[in-house]
Amino acid sequence: MELPSRNDGDKLLKPGECLDIRRRLRRLTSRHDLTAVAVCAFDWRTRMLPFHFSSTHMAPAGVRAIGSALVDSGINRVRIVLQQWSPRVRPSRMALDGRVPDLLLVSSMQIHAAACHALIRDACRLPPESRPLIIAGGPLVIYEPWSVFSADSADPWAADVAVTGEEYVLLNLLEVLLTERAGDEPLRAAFVRARDRGSLEQVPGLVYARGGGAGEELVDTGIQRLVDDLDELPSPVLGYPLLEPPSHRTTLAARPIEPRRLHWLNPVGAMVFTLGCKFSCPYCPIPAYNQHQYRTKSTERIAEEMTQIYERFGIRYFFGTDDNFFNDPARTLSVVQTLSRMEIGGQPLRHLIRWGTEVTVHDTLAMKDHLETIRKAGARALWLGVEDLTATFVKKGQSVDKTLEAFRLLRRHGIMPVPMLMHHDGQPLITRNSSYGLINQVRLLRQAGAISMQVLVVTPAVGARDYEEIFRSGRMMQSAAGKPVEPYMLDGNYVVATAEAKPWRMQLRITAALAYFYNPFRLLGALIWPRSGWYWIDVSFQFLGCWGLLCTLPRIFGWTLRLMTGKIKWCSQLPDNHPRLVGVGRLPASHGNSRTPKKVPAAAGSPR
Repeated sequence: MELPSRNDGDKLLKPGECLDIRRRLRRLTSRHDLTAVAVCAFDWRTRMLPFHFSSTHMAPAGVRAIGSALVDSGINRVRIVLQQWSPRVRPSRMALDGRVPDLLLVSSMQIHAAACHALIRDACRLPPESRPLIIAGGPLVIYEPWSVFSADSADPWAADVAVTGEEYVLLNLLEVLLTERAGDEPLRAAFVRARDRGSLEQVPGLVYARGGGAGEELVDTGIQRLVDDLDELPSPVLGYPLLEPPSHRTTLAARPIEPRRLHWLNPVGAMVFTLGCKFSCPYCPIPAYNQHQYRTKSTERIAEEMTQIYERFGIRYFFGTDDNFFNDPARTLSVVQTLSRMEIGGQPLRHLIRWGTEVTVHDTLAMKDHLETIRKAGARALWLGVEDLTATFVKKGQSVDKTLEAFRLLRRHGIMPVPMLMHHDGQPLITRNSSYGLINQVRLLRQAGAISMQVLVVTPAVGARDYEEIFRSGRMMQSAAGKPVEPYMLDGNYVVATAEAKPWRMQLRITAALAYFYNPFRLLGALIWPRSGWYWIDVSFQFLGCWGLLCTLPRIFGWTLRLMTGKIKWCSQLPDNHPRLVGVGRLPASHGNSRTPKKVPAAAGSPR
C-alpha cells in the first residue's frame, strides 16, 4: 500500500513552476470575484496524551499553507476555520461577506475522518446549484482519497474532488477551472464541465467521481509532481491573519482573528523546514509519499519566516514539522549557523525565538560537534524517534549507549531531549538485568534528562509498507465487546493491532508507562529537587503531563475494559468498502490498489 513514485526525471516540477502558476492565477483571479473557506477537521475524541495541549494550541501548518497559497494567487477573501477552536461550525450555514463561499476546502488527518465526513455531509445539504465546490485534502485524502466519496447511492454525500497532493495540485486545478469558467457562473458548474470534458485528467494528484454521483467509479489522475525547492512555497505569514476566531457559533464571524490575540491562542507556530527522511521504517508512509526525495527551505527563508511571524503576531515558539531535520548534516549546519547570526531589532534571534523539531538518535550523534551552534541558533528542544532503546522493534542506528549519550550531550548544551517510544508486541513492562522492558526504558530516559515523553503503539497506517501484512496476518481488530474500531482510535493511544493473546495487558502497559513518567510524586520532586537550569520547565511539563493523563485515562479505561472482558473480532482481509478507482488512459489507479506499479509513466505535457 505504499504510494508509487513517478519515473526518475518526472518526480519534480521544473524550477520556478510553483511561482509561475501563482503569477498566472493572479491574472485569472483578477477577473473573478471568488471567496473561499478552508476548514481543518478535528475529532475531539483524539485530544489525549501526548497531543492533549498541542492539538489546540498550535494551528496546523497544512491548512494554513492552503490559505496562504490562495491569497498569494489573488483570492483575497479567504477564511481558515479550525474545528479545534470552532467545534460547531457548519458549512451549510457559512457565509463570507454575506455570500455562500465559492470554494469549501476540507483538510483532515485519518484520525479526524468522522469530523471530515460530517463537514462534507453538511455541505451537501445545500442545493447543488448553490453550494460551493467541495475540495477535500490533507493526509486522510492523500492516502485514502476514496474515503470522502460515499459508496452508498442511498446516502449520496461526497466531495466534488479530492486533492492527493500539496499546494501546487490545488493551484493547478484552480487554473483549469478558472480558464473554463464563463462569467460569474458558479465555480462548481465550471468544475462539472471541465470534469465531463476530461480537462482534469492532465492534473496529476486528483481523484473525483466520474459522473459526480455517490457510489460511482472514481477517476485517479495519478501521483503528484513535487515542488523541489521549498522556498517556492507561499509564505506562511499570509495564512495567520485568515484564522477564524474561536467560538461556539455555527456561522462565521464578521472578521478573522485579531493579530494581537494570536500568540495567546496559538503560542507555538508550526513551520516546515524540510520534508523527507532517509530511513524507511515499515510502519511509516512518509518516505514513499515524498517519492524518496529530501526537500528543503533555504536558511535565509527560514530566518525570514520566523522573524516576520514574531514581529507581526508575537509568536516566539516554533515547531519544525520535519520528518528528520538532521537528515543532511551539511545543510543543517548551514541553517543553524545562519540563525545563530540573525538579529531582530539589534538583539540576537536566539534571545527572542525558541524552536524545536524532530530528529533521530543516529543523526544527533553525527551532529554532536555542532550542538553548541544549534543551541545558539535558538533550538531548545528536540523530539527524538527512539522507538525502542534496544533496537529490537526497529533499527534506526540507536542503542542504549548511543541514545543515552545523545541525551546527555543535548542536556549538556541546554537542549531538551524529548523521546518518542513505540511499545510493541512481546515487550514486557519490566525486565531484570536488561533494558528491554518498557518501564526500564522510560526510567533510563528520564535519568538521562527527558523532561517530556510520548509512548504510543503501532497502528496500521495507510501508505505504509506493513499495512497489508497487519490485516492479512489477522492482527487488526474489527471490534471489541461490540465496539467497532473507528478512525479516531488509530492515533497510537489505543491497542487495535497486535498478535498478543491478551491485548488488554498491552494497553495497561502503555498507561503504566505514562503514569510512571507523569505523576504527582514526580511533580512534587520537580518542585523540591529541581534539575539544574530546568526548574520551571520540568515543573510545567510534569503539571501539564499529569493534567493530560487525567483527561486521557477516562477515554482509555472503557477500551481497556472491553479488551479485557469482551469478545474481540479480528479482520481477515483488507477493507474494501469504497468505490472502484480507475486511472487515466491505460494506467492503473495509483491509490487504494495493492497491485499498483511502483513507477508511474510520465504523462503527456509533463513540465519536466
